Amino acid sequence: MAHFAKLDENNVVVFVTVGRDEDDGKEAELTARTGDVYKQTSYNTFGGVHLLGGTPFRKNYAGIGYTYDAARDAFIPPKPSDDAVLDEDTCQWIVLSLGGDSIGADSV
Repeated sequence: MAHFAKLDENNVVVFVTVGRDEDDGKEAELTARTGDVYKQTSYNTFGGVHLLGGTPFRKNYAGIGYTYDAARDAFIPPKPSDDAVLDEDTCQWIVLSLGGDSIGADSV
């Protein structure tokens, strides 16, 4: 199934929906049809790895509050703390106060 993230004017995810299989790869058509901005996201991608061995897509599955970074072509979770730094390879946050562990927003 295809999954799509609806973005606000700041590229922040406000909604994630499941599309039809035939919608796979058609984010431009969905955007044109609705007038909203949608980006496709992979349910099985986390930290730049496809959990089922497939091709990772946009670093992370989009969640509400994530930001789509067009330069990285990646979904980045919300920054969990002031001392967190972004791991450029995974687009996950490394929280220094937790000993440098890489975590996603869902881990906090």
